Amino acid sequence: MPVLDHLNVRLARPEDAATIASFSAAMALETEGRRLDRDRLHLGTIALIETPAHGFFIVAEQEQGDRRQLLGQLMITYEWSDWRNGTFWWIQSVYVDPAWRRQSVFRRMHETVMATAKTNSNVCGVRLYVEESNRAAQAVYRRVGLTPSSYAIFETDFVLARPQRVEDRPNEA
Repeated sequence: MPVLDHLNVRLARPEDAATIASFSAAMALETEGRRLDRDRLHLGTIALIETPAHGFFIVAEQEQGDRRQLLGQLMITYEWSDWRNGTFWWIQSVYVDPAWRRQSVFRRMHETVMATAKTNSNVCGVRLYVEESNRAAQAVYRRVGLTPSSYAIFETDFVLARPQRVEDRPNEA
């Protein structure tokens, strides 16, 4: 296992887009078995980096002299809550390079998100969603203090359709 020396957690920059898109593609394949359209993903990554109104990426990088290597990422998007008159930050696209897992890379990114969110009076909370079968990720999220929500997520995805599970099909009586 490589040794983690100097970890820096920061906002992503345009020059990070290729690595972020690569990490996102790896995460989709690993967690959901999805092969994403690389061009669409790269353009979507750049669009988020260049449009802070949509959200932002946080990256973790190791500094070794003048060499820097990205080890992980997460994306923040926004959800307005009229009940709270504030914005939830949604953590999405979490990925840590497998060689750097179990070395607190995600923990450090999460701590940065929480510290930043708490200084922003418009942020009313932090949420994330995780694939229901990804027990390893769920255990990590619990260890950093996140708790399961009472909400289930339903969606209609116009870009990444998935086959409907038998248990989710309406009764055909």
